[in-house]
Amino acid sequence: MKNIYMIGVGLIGGSFAIDIKKHHPEAIIYGIDANENHLNEAKELGVIQEKATLDDIKNADLVVVSIPVDATVKLLPIILDKISDNGLVVDTGSTKEAICKAVEHHPKRRNFLACHPIAGTERSGPTAAISGLYVGKTNIICEVEKTTFKLQEKALKLFTDIGMRIRYMDTVSHDKHIAYVSHLSHISAFMLGKTVINKERNERDIFDMAGSGFESTVRLAKSSPAMWTPIFKQNKENVIETLEEYINNLQHFKELMQQDNFSEIFNEMENTNYIKQILNGIK
Repeated sequence: MKNIYMIGVGLIGGSFAIDIKKHHPEAIIYGIDANENHLNEAKELGVIQEKATLDDIKNADLVVVSIPVDATVKLLPIILDKISDNGLVVDTGSTKEAICKAVEHHPKRRNFLACHPIAGTERSGPTAAISGLYVGKTNIICEVEKTTFKLQEKALKLFTDIGMRIRYMDTVSHDKHIAYVSHLSHISAFMLGKTVINKERNERDIFDMAGSGFESTVRLAKSSPAMWTPIFKQNKENVIETLEEYINNLQHFKELMQQDNFSEIFNEMENTNYIKQILNGIK
Protein backbone atom coordinates (compact mmCIF):
# COMPACT_ATOMS: atom_id res chain seq x y z
CA MET A 1 0.00 0.00 0.00
CA LYS A 2 1.80 3.07 -1.27
CA ASN A 3 -0.81 5.82 -1.55
CA ILE A 4 -2.57 6.21 1.79
CA TYR A 5 -5.17 8.87 2.44
CA MET A 6 -6.10 9.98 5.95
CA ILE A 7 -9.51 11.65 6.17
CA GLY A 8 -9.12 13.39 9.51
CA VAL A 9 -5.57 14.15 10.65
CA GLY A 10 -6.12 14.43 14.40
CA LEU A 11 -5.19 12.06 17.20
CA ILE A 12 -6.54 8.83 15.68
CA GLY A 13 -5.83 9.42 11.99
CA GLY A 14 -2.57 11.22 12.66
CA SER A 15 -1.26 8.45 14.93
CA PHE A 16 -2.12 5.89 12.25
CA ALA A 17 -0.26 8.00 9.70
CA ILE A 18 2.87 8.22 11.86
CA ASP A 19 3.09 4.48 12.48
CA ILE A 20 2.17 3.47 8.94
CA LYS A 21 4.99 5.66 7.66
CA LYS A 22 7.34 4.24 10.32
CA HIS A 23 6.72 0.65 9.27
CA HIS A 24 6.22 1.37 5.57
CA PRO A 25 8.62 4.22 4.69
CA GLU A 26 7.80 3.88 1.01
CA ALA A 27 4.21 4.94 1.67
CA ILE A 28 3.05 8.46 0.85
CA ILE A 29 0.55 9.77 3.41
CA TYR A 30 -2.00 12.25 2.06
CA GLY A 31 -4.24 14.27 4.36
CA ILE A 32 -7.84 15.35 3.85
CA ASP A 33 -9.51 17.46 6.52
CA ALA A 34 -12.31 20.02 6.68
CA ASN A 35 -10.02 22.16 8.82
CA GLU A 36 -7.34 23.69 6.59
CA ASN A 37 -5.30 24.70 9.63
CA HIS A 38 -5.19 21.08 10.73
CA LEU A 39 -3.90 20.06 7.31
CA ASN A 40 -1.17 22.69 7.37
CA GLU A 41 -0.22 21.75 10.90
CA ALA A 42 -0.14 18.03 10.08
CA LYS A 43 2.15 18.67 7.12
CA GLU A 44 4.47 20.91 9.14
CA LEU A 45 4.70 18.22 11.83
CA GLY A 46 5.42 15.52 9.26
CA VAL A 47 2.25 13.59 10.12
CA ILE A 48 1.33 13.72 6.43
CA GLN A 49 3.46 14.35 3.37
CA GLU A 50 0.87 15.98 1.11
CA LYS A 51 -2.56 17.60 1.25
CA ALA A 52 -5.33 16.16 -0.90
CA THR A 53 -9.05 16.34 -1.73
CA LEU A 54 -11.82 13.77 -1.98
CA ASP A 55 -11.42 13.68 -5.76
CA ASP A 56 -7.89 12.30 -5.28
CA ILE A 57 -9.21 9.19 -3.55
CA LYS A 58 -9.38 7.40 -6.90
CA ASN A 59 -5.60 7.01 -6.56
CA ALA A 60 -5.74 5.52 -3.06
CA ASP A 61 -4.57 2.08 -2.04
CA LEU A 62 -5.96 2.75 1.45
CA VAL A 63 -8.28 5.37 2.92
CA VAL A 64 -8.52 5.70 6.70
CA VAL A 65 -11.61 7.63 7.84
CA SER A 66 -11.07 9.19 11.28
CA ILE A 67 -13.77 11.82 11.65
CA PRO A 68 -16.85 12.12 13.91
CA VAL A 69 -19.26 9.24 13.39
CA ASP A 70 -22.11 11.41 12.10
CA ALA A 71 -19.80 12.79 9.41
CA THR A 72 -18.62 9.26 8.60
CA VAL A 73 -22.19 8.10 7.95
CA LYS A 74 -22.67 10.92 5.45
CA LEU A 75 -19.26 10.78 3.79
CA LEU A 76 -18.59 7.04 3.57
CA PRO A 77 -20.89 6.36 0.58
CA ILE A 78 -19.21 9.22 -1.30
CA ILE A 79 -15.76 7.82 -0.50
CA LEU A 80 -16.78 4.39 -1.77
CA ASP A 81 -18.12 6.00 -4.96
CA LYS A 82 -14.61 7.32 -5.62
CA ILE A 83 -12.43 4.42 -4.48
CA SER A 84 -10.90 2.17 -7.14
CA ASP A 85 -11.79 -1.52 -7.37
CA ASN A 86 -8.49 -2.38 -5.69
CA GLY A 87 -8.65 0.30 -3.00
CA LEU A 88 -9.62 -0.27 0.63
CA VAL A 89 -11.54 2.05 2.95
CA VAL A 90 -11.47 1.57 6.74
CA ASP A 91 -13.09 3.68 9.43
CA THR A 92 -12.18 4.11 13.09
CA GLY A 93 -15.57 5.07 14.54
CA SER A 94 -16.64 4.25 18.09
CA THR A 95 -20.05 3.12 16.81
CA LYS A 96 -20.48 0.54 14.10
CA GLU A 97 -24.14 -0.29 13.44
CA ALA A 98 -25.17 3.04 11.86
CA ILE A 99 -21.95 3.28 9.85
CA CYS A 100 -22.31 -0.21 8.40
CA LYS A 101 -25.97 0.34 7.59
CA ALA A 102 -25.07 3.49 5.65
CA VAL A 103 -23.19 1.40 3.07
CA GLU A 104 -24.81 -2.04 3.37
CA HIS A 105 -26.21 -1.84 -0.19
CA HIS A 106 -23.38 0.13 -1.75
CA PRO A 107 -21.97 -1.58 -4.88
CA LYS A 108 -18.46 -1.25 -3.42
CA ARG A 109 -19.33 -2.50 0.08
CA ARG A 110 -16.67 -5.16 -0.47
CA ASN A 111 -14.04 -2.37 -0.46
CA PHE A 112 -14.93 -1.27 3.09
CA LEU A 113 -13.69 -2.71 6.39
CA ALA A 114 -15.47 -1.52 9.54
CA CYS A 115 -12.96 -1.05 12.37
CA HIS A 116 -12.76 0.39 15.86
CA PRO A 117 -9.27 0.71 17.32
CA ILE A 118 -9.65 0.86 21.10
CA ALA A 119 -7.04 3.53 21.68
CA GLY A 120 -6.80 7.24 22.25
CA THR A 121 -6.23 10.04 24.69
CA GLU A 122 -8.25 13.06 25.77
CA ARG A 123 -6.30 15.27 23.37
CA SER A 124 -7.30 16.14 19.81
CA GLY A 125 -5.88 17.68 16.65
CA PRO A 126 -2.64 16.96 14.74
CA THR A 127 -0.44 17.87 17.72
CA ALA A 128 -2.08 15.01 19.66
CA ALA A 129 -0.88 12.39 17.15
CA ILE A 130 1.81 10.14 18.61
CA SER A 131 3.88 7.16 17.57
CA GLY A 132 3.03 3.85 19.20
CA LEU A 133 -0.53 4.74 20.18
CA TYR A 134 -1.83 1.41 18.88
CA VAL A 135 0.85 -0.93 20.20
CA GLY A 136 -0.87 -3.69 22.18
CA LYS A 137 -4.31 -2.19 21.60
CA THR A 138 -7.34 -4.10 20.33
CA ASN A 139 -8.86 -3.33 16.95
CA ILE A 140 -12.45 -4.56 16.70
CA ILE A 141 -13.48 -5.49 13.16
CA CYS A 142 -17.15 -5.85 12.26
CA GLU A 143 -18.79 -7.61 9.30
CA VAL A 144 -15.42 -8.83 8.07
CA GLU A 145 -17.14 -11.33 5.77
CA LYS A 146 -18.49 -8.43 3.66
CA THR A 147 -15.00 -7.25 2.72
CA THR A 148 -13.03 -8.75 -0.18
CA PHE A 149 -10.61 -11.30 1.25
CA LYS A 150 -7.47 -9.91 -0.41
CA LEU A 151 -8.26 -6.46 1.04
CA GLN A 152 -8.88 -8.01 4.46
CA GLU A 153 -5.42 -9.55 4.31
CA LYS A 154 -3.76 -6.23 3.46
CA ALA A 155 -5.56 -4.46 6.30
CA LEU A 156 -4.79 -7.15 8.88
CA LYS A 157 -1.10 -7.12 7.97
CA LEU A 158 -1.03 -3.34 8.35
CA PHE A 159 -2.76 -3.48 11.74
CA THR A 160 -0.45 -6.19 13.06
CA ASP A 161 2.59 -4.35 11.68
CA ILE A 162 1.79 -1.41 13.97
CA GLY A 163 1.23 -3.71 16.94
CA MET A 164 -2.54 -4.14 17.16
CA ARG A 165 -4.52 -7.16 18.33
CA ILE A 166 -7.52 -8.13 16.23
CA ARG A 167 -10.97 -9.13 17.46
CA TYR A 168 -14.10 -9.79 15.41
CA MET A 169 -17.60 -8.80 16.48
CA ASP A 170 -21.01 -8.11 14.99
CA THR A 171 -22.13 -4.47 14.95
CA VAL A 172 -24.98 -4.86 17.45
CA SER A 173 -22.76 -6.55 20.05
CA HIS A 174 -20.02 -4.01 19.48
CA ASP A 175 -22.26 -1.02 20.12
CA LYS A 176 -23.82 -2.63 23.20
CA HIS A 177 -20.52 -3.60 24.81
CA ILE A 178 -18.69 -0.37 23.97
CA ALA A 179 -21.48 1.62 25.65
CA TYR A 180 -20.39 0.04 28.96
CA VAL A 181 -16.62 0.17 28.68
CA SER A 182 -16.17 3.44 26.81
CA HIS A 183 -19.23 5.60 26.37
CA LEU A 184 -20.34 5.40 30.01
CA SER A 185 -16.81 6.27 31.14
CA HIS A 186 -16.88 9.47 29.14
CA ILE A 187 -20.33 10.47 30.39
CA SER A 188 -19.20 9.84 33.98
CA ALA A 189 -16.13 12.01 33.48
CA PHE A 190 -18.10 14.83 31.88
CA MET A 191 -20.71 14.81 34.63
CA LEU A 192 -18.11 14.60 37.40
CA GLY A 193 -16.38 17.58 35.86
CA LYS A 194 -19.67 19.47 35.67
CA THR A 195 -20.47 18.69 39.31
CA VAL A 196 -17.11 19.98 40.49
CA ILE A 197 -17.24 23.09 38.28
CA ASN A 198 -20.70 23.97 39.61
CA LYS A 199 -19.52 23.49 43.19
CA GLU A 200 -16.32 25.43 42.58
CA ARG A 201 -18.34 28.57 41.89
CA ASN A 202 -19.11 28.71 45.60
CA GLU A 203 -15.96 27.10 46.95
CA ARG A 204 -12.96 28.64 45.24
CA ASP A 205 -10.43 26.35 46.92
CA ILE A 206 -11.82 23.09 45.57
CA PHE A 207 -9.32 22.74 42.72
CA ASP A 208 -6.43 23.43 45.08
CA MET A 209 -7.47 20.23 46.86
CA ALA A 210 -7.85 18.15 43.70
CA GLY A 211 -5.22 15.43 43.59
CA SER A 212 -4.14 12.83 41.07
CA GLY A 213 -7.24 10.72 41.74
CA PHE A 214 -9.54 13.50 40.59
CA GLU A 215 -7.31 14.33 37.64
CA SER A 216 -7.23 10.75 36.34
CA THR A 217 -10.96 10.24 36.89
CA VAL A 218 -12.01 13.42 35.12
CA ARG A 219 -9.37 13.21 32.36
CA LEU A 220 -11.89 12.06 29.74
CA ALA A 221 -13.94 15.22 30.31
CA LYS A 222 -11.27 17.00 28.27
CA SER A 223 -12.30 14.97 25.20
CA SER A 224 -13.86 16.66 22.18
CA PRO A 225 -17.65 17.28 22.49
CA ALA A 226 -17.78 17.48 18.68
CA MET A 227 -16.65 13.86 18.54
CA TRP A 228 -18.60 12.47 21.49
CA THR A 229 -22.05 14.02 20.98
CA PRO A 230 -22.59 12.13 17.67
CA ILE A 231 -21.39 8.92 19.34
CA PHE A 232 -23.98 9.26 22.10
CA LYS A 233 -26.64 10.06 19.50
CA GLN A 234 -25.86 7.03 17.32
CA ASN A 235 -25.67 4.70 20.31
CA LYS A 236 -28.53 6.31 22.22
CA GLU A 237 -30.46 3.16 23.25
CA ASN A 238 -27.40 1.34 24.56
CA VAL A 239 -26.08 4.42 26.34
CA ILE A 240 -29.43 5.01 28.07
CA GLU A 241 -29.50 1.37 29.21
CA THR A 242 -26.01 1.66 30.72
CA LEU A 243 -26.92 4.97 32.36
CA GLU A 244 -29.97 3.42 34.00
CA GLU A 245 -27.83 0.66 35.52
CA TYR A 246 -25.17 3.14 36.60
CA ILE A 247 -27.71 5.49 38.19
CA ASN A 248 -29.28 2.55 40.05
CA ASN A 249 -25.88 1.65 41.48
CA LEU A 250 -25.25 5.25 42.52
CA GLN A 251 -28.67 5.44 44.14
CA HIS A 252 -28.02 2.19 46.01
CA PHE A 253 -24.68 3.52 47.27
CA LYS A 254 -26.39 6.70 48.44
CA GLU A 255 -29.02 4.69 50.32
CA LEU A 256 -26.32 2.66 52.06
CA MET A 257 -24.70 5.91 53.15
CA GLN A 258 -27.99 7.22 54.47
CA GLN A 259 -28.47 3.98 56.43
CA ASP A 260 -24.95 4.16 57.89
CA ASN A 261 -24.44 0.69 56.42
CA PHE A 262 -20.69 0.97 55.95
CA SER A 263 -20.08 -2.74 56.26
CA GLU A 264 -22.13 -3.24 53.08
CA ILE A 265 -20.32 -0.33 51.43
CA PHE A 266 -17.06 -2.13 52.24
CA ASN A 267 -18.44 -5.33 50.67
CA GLU A 268 -19.58 -3.45 47.56
CA MET A 269 -16.12 -1.98 47.05
CA GLU A 270 -14.32 -5.22 47.86
CA ASN A 271 -16.43 -7.14 45.36
CA THR A 272 -15.77 -4.48 42.73
CA ASN A 273 -12.01 -4.84 43.32
CA TYR A 274 -12.31 -7.97 41.18
CA ILE A 275 -12.10 -5.64 38.20
CA LYS A 276 -8.35 -5.40 38.85
CA GLN A 277 -7.98 -9.06 37.88
CA ILE A 278 -10.04 -8.54 34.74
CA LEU A 279 -8.01 -5.52 33.63
CA ASN A 280 -4.71 -7.18 34.46
CA GLY A 281 -5.80 -10.09 32.28
CA ILE A 282 -6.52 -7.72 29.42
CA LYS A 283 -3.10 -6.15 29.73
